[in-house]
Amino acid sequence: MATTDLDNRRGLGLLARTAQWRAAVARRWNYFWRLVGIYLPKRLYARSLIIVITPMILLQTVVTVVFMERHWQTVTQRLSMATTRDLAAIIDMIETYPNAPDYANVIRIARDRLDIIVEILPPSPLPVPGPKPFFSILDQILSAEITKQINRPFWIDTVGDSRILEVRIQLKDHVLRAFIRRSLAYASNTHIFIIWMVGTSLVLLMIAIPFLRNQIRPIIALTEAAESFGKGRPTPRDFRPRGAEEVRRAGMAFLQMRERIERQIEQRTAMLTGVSHDLRTILTRFKLQLAMSRTRLDTAALNQDIDDMQSMLEAYLAFARNQAEEDPGTFDLDAFLGRLGEEARLKKRTLTSNLTGDPAIHVRPNAFSRLLGNLVGNALRYAQTVHIEARHSRNSLVVIIDDDGPGIPAASREEVFKPFVRLDIARNLDASGTGLGLAIARDIARSHGGDISLADSPMGGLRATVRVPA
Repeated sequence: MATTDLDNRRGLGLLARTAQWRAAVARRWNYFWRLVGIYLPKRLYARSLIIVITPMILLQTVVTVVFMERHWQTVTQRLSMATTRDLAAIIDMIETYPNAPDYANVIRIARDRLDIIVEILPPSPLPVPGPKPFFSILDQILSAEITKQINRPFWIDTVGDSRILEVRIQLKDHVLRAFIRRSLAYASNTHIFIIWMVGTSLVLLMIAIPFLRNQIRPIIALTEAAESFGKGRPTPRDFRPRGAEEVRRAGMAFLQMRERIERQIEQRTAMLTGVSHDLRTILTRFKLQLAMSRTRLDTAALNQDIDDMQSMLEAYLAFARNQAEEDPGTFDLDAFLGRLGEEARLKKRTLTSNLTGDPAIHVRPNAFSRLLGNLVGNALRYAQTVHIEARHSRNSLVVIIDDDGPGIPAASREEVFKPFVRLDIARNLDASGTGLGLAIARDIARSHGGDISLADSPMGGLRATVRVPA
């Protein structure tokens, strides 16, 4: 029983260690891919080039290594073996006829038949071995063959002359000095293989890169069209689905989505226009009946209710319409800030503004005027001092509106952007509006591809920040 409990504990411990090892491997694997994601290019064209080039480089590297290890080394070994056999044959001739005066026949046979220049030197010490080259495959193989077949003291030089090998072998009464062409002992034509391989790769890349660029262009065009539509701008005129089948399908889906959205907006606007017309007719008849009534009624209160209903109707219609029918144009921000200053003076408020950058911005003018008008109007309604800071850079427009009013609690800053939401429900419509001003403003900002955020102002009130792509 105790043995069984011990085995169970060992099994549980092994499972726990295995789970820890797997978790550690997973963490390292995720960390590796996070590093890859950080250092890899972010654009699709660059990543596609890497996808094309990396396998080609890996394939060439593997082929080159295999070629060097198998073919090049095997050929070099066989050539060195044959060269060493020739040297061994020359040594045998020298030792077979030791009384030859000058070994002229041996030198002639080596030169004419073996293509080796030899000299028979008097006995002397061999030179000190020199430094080996970094890539010394010939030194290794040739030295091994001389040791194996001749087994006598020797000295070789493969560095001095790139085309000639010098070999000295210590004999009993002489020193054999041989000059051998490198091509006889070494496969020196490997560079042709590398040149062909690199050249073929360059040709393939020259063909692949233009085709890859042509496949990327439709995706870039689709991205630009989607961004333009998201910012409320017209789709580029030259945009049409192109490229691979998947990209064409995405382009067609985008065009169909745009048509459906525009058709839905038109239908909603037409419906609301009809509802507005009918309600206006009823309100007009209501006013006429009140004016012609002979009884003494509190017409002032009734007229106030009617005005409130009409104000709510107009605000709701403007919110639902969202200025969708307006075309983008140039909006003079500097002139608009001047008009806001005049409005503040009429309301006996203080408004200051500061504009940095080009005052001309490309937006839907009426909608953007309504956006800033709603925000500044709210600030002038509840504050005595308002400051507007506008910064127009190359890629964005930022408008910051600060006031010294009561502000909005942090918990309610997202709630006030909902339609018909008012912080103080006890206020009448003249004092607090219909509750659609901020909703309309944010809707307009988002239709331009931007947004509005609220925060605490350094002036003690509320800060409204508008960010819109320029």
